[in-house]
Amino acid sequence: MLEEFDDSTDESTHPPRRTRRRMGRGRRILVSVLALVLLVVVGIGGYGWFLSSKVDRNLAHENLLGEARDQKTSSQGEKLVDDAGDNYLLIGSDARPGDGGRADVIQLVHVDEAKDNIWIIHFPRDLYVPIPGHGEDKINAAYAYGKSPLLVQTIQDLVGVKIDHVAQTDFEGFQELTDALGGVTVDNAQASPKYPAGATELDGDTALEYVRERKTLEEGDISRGQRQQAWLKGIMSKTLTPGVLLNPSKLNQVIDAGTEHTVVDNDLTSGTIRREAIGLRSARGEDIHFITAPFSGYGTTSEGASIDILDEQGMDELSDALRTDDLEGYDDSSG
Repeated sequence: MLEEFDDSTDESTHPPRRTRRRMGRGRRILVSVLALVLLVVVGIGGYGWFLSSKVDRNLAHENLLGEARDQKTSSQGEKLVDDAGDNYLLIGSDARPGDGGRADVIQLVHVDEAKDNIWIIHFPRDLYVPIPGHGEDKINAAYAYGKSPLLVQTIQDLVGVKIDHVAQTDFEGFQELTDALGGVTVDNAQASPKYPAGATELDGDTALEYVRERKTLEEGDISRGQRQQAWLKGIMSKTLTPGVLLNPSKLNQVIDAGTEHTVVDNDLTSGTIRREAIGLRSARGEDIHFITAPFSGYGTTSEGASIDILDEQGMDELSDALRTDDLEGYDDSSG
């Protein structure tokens, strides 16, 4: 039943809110996203070579692609495009002790062929989609049914492109990363009982509380997504300052915190990491863009579970943009 995949920290119904599809509406931002940004930084210079090697030593490797690694066509028999940029699936968990395996965070990172832009596409965990071999269900149920390989196959079916690599992380790394930076400042757009609007200082514990908060916010998960993007902007801004980049000890701590809780697929080797980092050496914060996978509204299943309804036409447009490596055109047209 769908309910067994619900996050116990969320309510079963959505508060009234407006559907958004453009940049800045991701629900939770992975520590792994920042790890990708850090790879851009450490790909430069001799010390960068040392740090990129350290990243590889910290990362654990598992068979996260499974049979999807060799998949050339979708479940519908359509060819998966594999030569229009690179695609990384980032999976995160906010699980507490005793929780079962869930994919609370699902982000597809698309690096364009020119290595000029990074697009982070958030798939809401309640998005109701076809899951190979299991009919329609919430997208995070794919992970519960078949772990990372089935989630990879599900998303490949949706977007029509090959996923090259997978990374998994958890929120413990999120806390440690914030503390490694000595805390961050976020621009809080919406006040809540504990956090006033405007510039807000966060350490690891308060940052975790800040990005988990939902019930007191005007638009529930949408507002929480804005907070999590505000955290990402704060963390990136702090990371790219001379006080971090020119301080070997500090940068070393940040690299450790951003990678020690991350597991990657067996094919994501140190050589692959270094090549990507060197290719992205000119990318900066303004070259990272956010999109939410298209959905048309909210509903419930026959069992009463709350779902996000897939916008099939919008997903076709997103698929076209990925398959032609033109997400800039998609974002401009998505209003």
